[in-house]
Amino acid sequence: MGKKTVLGHLLAAAVVVAVTQTPAVEKVWSELDRLGVSPAAVALACWALAAAVWAYAVSRPRPVYLVDLSGYRAGAALEASRAKTIAHFGRCGRFSEESMAFQKRMLERSGLGEQTHFPASLISLPVDMCLRTAREESHAVIFGVVDDLLRRAGVGPRDVGVLIFNSSLLSPTPSFTSLIVNRYGMRHDVVSHNLSGMGCSAGIIAIDLAKRLLQVHRDTYALVVSTENITLNAYMGNNRPMLVTNTLFRVGGAAILLSNRAADRRRAKYQLIHTVRTHRGSHDQSFSCVTQEEDDAGRVGVSLSKELMVVAGEALRTNITTLGPLVLPMSEQLRFLATVVLTRVFRAKVRAYLPDFKLAFEHFCIHAGGRGVLDELERSLKLSAWHMEPSRMTLYRFGNTSSSSLWYELAYCEAKGRIRKGDRVWQIAFGSGFKCNSAVWKALRTVDGGEDGNAWTPELDAFPVDVPKVSPIDESTYTFPDETCC
Repeated sequence: MGKKTVLGHLLAAAVVVAVTQTPAVEKVWSELDRLGVSPAAVALACWALAAAVWAYAVSRPRPVYLVDLSGYRAGAALEASRAKTIAHFGRCGRFSEESMAFQKRMLERSGLGEQTHFPASLISLPVDMCLRTAREESHAVIFGVVDDLLRRAGVGPRDVGVLIFNSSLLSPTPSFTSLIVNRYGMRHDVVSHNLSGMGCSAGIIAIDLAKRLLQVHRDTYALVVSTENITLNAYMGNNRPMLVTNTLFRVGGAAILLSNRAADRRRAKYQLIHTVRTHRGSHDQSFSCVTQEEDDAGRVGVSLSKELMVVAGEALRTNITTLGPLVLPMSEQLRFLATVVLTRVFRAKVRAYLPDFKLAFEHFCIHAGGRGVLDELERSLKLSAWHMEPSRMTLYRFGNTSSSSLWYELAYCEAKGRIRKGDRVWQIAFGSGFKCNSAVWKALRTVDGGEDGNAWTPELDAFPVDVPKVSPIDESTYTFPDETCC
């Protein structure tokens, strides 16, 4: 037991003794004695009441606050315009003409813009895909967002009691959490978890894990770092299902600071209200729709199956079936229940009712996995272009940054001055396995759109932009420097 705790108990005992010796309390004791109530019974009743109050207090979930967040912005030297991307694929890749044509078509329809970023390893001549350059990529992202977040939040590394890192496709030894602990001199009892292989939904998994840990560890901060490594996961072969990721995934990352300290409520941006995790890995089709594998030539890549959209839809339906009763108004829940009764009890041939989630949320942050995913969710959830704008602009400006895309989307809402006190935000993420995860946040204050350090601030006035369904690539707009290629 700590010195402060012992002193606190002694002080409390002294106060109790002093109070029980006052004339008013002595009069109460005399009256109870006249009525035949023993002091022991009164003491027992008081103890039982105190125990009940204590049990209620400790059993209540502790509020979890989001103090601040930071998104990574790579430098101009790492910009990969679409023409530059295709040029590098053609000159440094080992692609057939058919594979080059396929990647160009995909990139023209991807929804990506001209300022996404590749790591230096993939835009160098020749490409340099090795563990050293993979670490260099991850180090730049991790240190960039953590430095910025701790500076803006005014929190020291030794104030952090919980550390969670997620990167699906790169998990070196020592772990990235150990790297962060070493770099920032964190304390020896920091509770750290390094998540890998969890796909693009790992960011919400990390938030959910942090929430659970903050129920156990009192008065502390949780630092969550989400990113994905691109260097070792570019695919240099000709297996078509494995080529899609080349046209979508780009460099990015985010750091999020959570707190369970009551004092932080006044400055926190959001309170975490719900997390709902759905895992459909028991279904073979879901399990195998996104896999890291080797092609016939031994080249490693991530393969996306044609059933991906169907699997994602099933996972979303399962997830919102759990989430809906937690967030929807009663009117929507009754409509949904009515269709269930009609179809399952009376065998009526009626379409299942999809609740209007716009009645539950003001803002939607949908994982920017690709244009097809966003189009399908816009249709199925009946969202407006305004609701989809954060996700579409994130895909356009930063590409698919995997688990961190949700935080670029939330930062976009903040930068545009959309977040008002009391607003509710729904983050939806999809990932291999197959998983669909949700997080629900409530804004504790109106967020200033001009905040320093927001990833969107330097170019905010340029957005939103119109993104056509097909945007042809003019390869003549990029010319290689006079260098020797692989």
